[in-house]
Amino acid sequence: MYVVKSPLADADLKTVSEALQGALVDLVDLSLAGKQIHWNIVGPRFRSVHLQLDEVVASARTHSDTVAERASALGIPPDGRASTVASGSGIKTTPSGWIKDGDAVGAMVDALGAVIGRMRERVRATAEPDPVTQDIFIRITADLEKHHWMFQAENA
Repeated sequence: MYVVKSPLADADLKTVSEALQGALVDLVDLSLAGKQIHWNIVGPRFRSVHLQLDEVVASARTHSDTVAERASALGIPPDGRASTVASGSGIKTTPSGWIKDGDAVGAMVDALGAVIGRMRERVRATAEPDPVTQDIFIRITADLEKHHWMFQAENA
């Protein structure tokens, strides 16, 4: 079987591998949480928050693909299976059933905040072993922080 060989040293690859896998799990779960809330939101701000949730989902899906492809490029097989996401995500369980618009916004603020916190840790962890991956994490974090700000402004 053909295996992609990383140009990184083994110790660096271990650090980067853990960071990429963690980011993948968080981003996949963020997209799932966003869709779950998107399907169940109710209230006077339904339409605007409903559409805003789709923007987060699209970002999370795009970023998860970028992260998975970076992992593959380094010889790290990405794992986005449901069981892996469920056991490794830093996002709290998304509420089930109908969710009032204000609660939906609060849930997204919390979910985005959790992912951003973990992404910032990954930015620090990858600074020395792989600045290329760090750059990807920086760009993702900036985008997620924009969504975080916009959701916070919804509940101001």
